[in-house]
Amino acid sequence: MGRDSGFPENVFISLENLLKMESVASGFSFLANKQRVKSVLGGKHASKLRGRGLDFEEVRNYVPGDDVRNIDWKVTARTQKTHLRVFTEEKEKPALIIVDQTKSMFFGSKLKTKSVVAAELAAIAAFRVSKEGDRVGGIVFGDNGVDAVLPKRNRKNILFFFENLLKRNHELKESKSHKFEAGLQEVFQKVRNIISHDYLIFIVSDFHRYSENVIKEISYMAAHNDVILAKVYDPLERNLLPVKYVGGDGSKQLSIDGKDKKLVKDFQDGFDSDYMNFEKEMKKHKIPMFKINTVDDVSEQIQNVFNGI
Repeated sequence: MGRDSGFPENVFISLENLLKMESVASGFSFLANKQRVKSVLGGKHASKLRGRGLDFEEVRNYVPGDDVRNIDWKVTARTQKTHLRVFTEEKEKPALIIVDQTKSMFFGSKLKTKSVVAAELAAIAAFRVSKEGDRVGGIVFGDNGVDAVLPKRNRKNILFFFENLLKRNHELKESKSHKFEAGLQEVFQKVRNIISHDYLIFIVSDFHRYSENVIKEISYMAAHNDVILAKVYDPLERNLLPVKYVGGDGSKQLSIDGKDKKLVKDFQDGFDSDYMNFEKEMKKHKIPMFKINTVDDVSEQIQNVFNGI
């Protein structure tokens, strides 16, 4: 699906653009044991992240220098010799990428819409997980429905995920966000049907209009899985243009004076406060969260976030 005629470039996503993300899906990792200290997943931020799980392999004699926490006390008591339980890292960590393509994402003031950036970020995540050798699937939720692709380890599955992403993205030109909360409930139900434990769940959204129930559901996911949140935002959502202009949401219009210093500060404070409050809630559950804007290159922003630059 290519660009919609009559619309500028970067208003909608294309399959060609998503496929280009494969070449930049390198130089970082979602696995907790491969993070730099200043990464969004490094140090204290990774205190809850599990990386891959562990499989029991064997019991062997204890050797000085082994981790005493892995001593098998039952075998040690029975044999009168210290034995150790040996574990190996699981060969995979399945991932589920959840992408918001609802009406609030259909906004961009300068270069790209939030929905396009979210799709690009989802594509980078899908290719990165695939390169790690793990199964990858996804859920795309739009105003007209929710699509789920079960995690599998093949390229065809990623392309199927992209097809759903393109469909919901191009529906934005005509969709209406009148069933937002109901749509989220469908998303959460599909997530519960897919995940078990030790999944990587990557959620991309603007986290706009989210209720306490959303926080509850995200914390539920994080109880037995690794959850990472990416907030996509447009600079105009925080910084008003320094001119007088009229803004609207399709049904209402508002006259805005971007030269009013108090209005500008209140607008910025409101954005920052909303983000910090949501981030604070996520920190209670040790869920890492980061921001991606619609102006700077998505791949460069990802490198900065995960490499602590």
